[in-house]
Amino acid sequence: MTNTFSTVRDLLRYATSRFTREGLFFGHGSSNAFDEAAYLILHTLRLPLDTLDPFLDARLLADEIDEVMQVIERRARDRVPAAYLTHEAWLGDYRFYVDERVIVPRSFLAELIPEQFTPWLREPDEVGHILDLCTGSACLPIMLADAFPAALIDAVDISPEALDVARRNVDDYKLEDRITLVASDLYDGLPKRRYDLIVSNPPYVNADSMAALPPEYLHEPQLALAGGADGMDLVRRIVEGAGERLTPDGLLVIEIGNEREHAEAAFADYELTWLSTSSGDDAVFMLTAEQLQKK
Repeated sequence: MTNTFSTVRDLLRYATSRFTREGLFFGHGSSNAFDEAAYLILHTLRLPLDTLDPFLDARLLADEIDEVMQVIERRARDRVPAAYLTHEAWLGDYRFYVDERVIVPRSFLAELIPEQFTPWLREPDEVGHILDLCTGSACLPIMLADAFPAALIDAVDISPEALDVARRNVDDYKLEDRITLVASDLYDGLPKRRYDLIVSNPPYVNADSMAALPPEYLHEPQLALAGGADGMDLVRRIVEGAGERLTPDGLLVIEIGNEREHAEAAFADYELTWLSTSSGDDAVFMLTAEQLQKK
């Protein structure tokens, strides 16, 4: 098969057709077969990811073609997410190491962090302590460290394997002095400290949606996806414990994806504030310390 290909253009055409024919799901970075094919080919050939055109008609060595074909086959046949094939994922301008021990980083919170959650967070430059629950690869704490340069961040996960990946990313960004990784079931293993900001992108996929996930998602740790019957199992615990962990002007911000209906039912006693992201006004909600500490 490899003898029929000689250029990047050949491989790009083949991969795009193959991915389309196999009906792959694109929810881990790319949004279509062409972009996914281009990314995988450029990464495998160790070419700049933002420079495709100059290399389209470059003739490739036989071993280069073989290497690219192996990646294409794993993506198409085994439905392995591209990020696990390349061991990298991007959120904005941030690159993170990933493997099958963590879910592939993707979060609408990443859109809100550079804006410092304005106008809701008072005096963002004075934020001293931040808590990230269900941190996974530590992608959000790393972004938070940049957005809040005066803050120290506790990043929590129940999975030792996820924390191993998180450690690698924290070390890569040289933030070990500002980000503390904590093995804990949510708040249980944390010091008795109050936080100016608590964020979380927890497992929130409801049981019916879990049963219908595309094969790509089955390569991810199910512990990091499944949120119980209505998706709110961990979210309830996060909200319940946040009041005693927040400073008087603190905020709790939680991403819940497509689960707004379930979130509003679970927290009917609160007036949730929904934050705008590229997905609309349905994916991220906020509660203030004042709301939580009244309960």
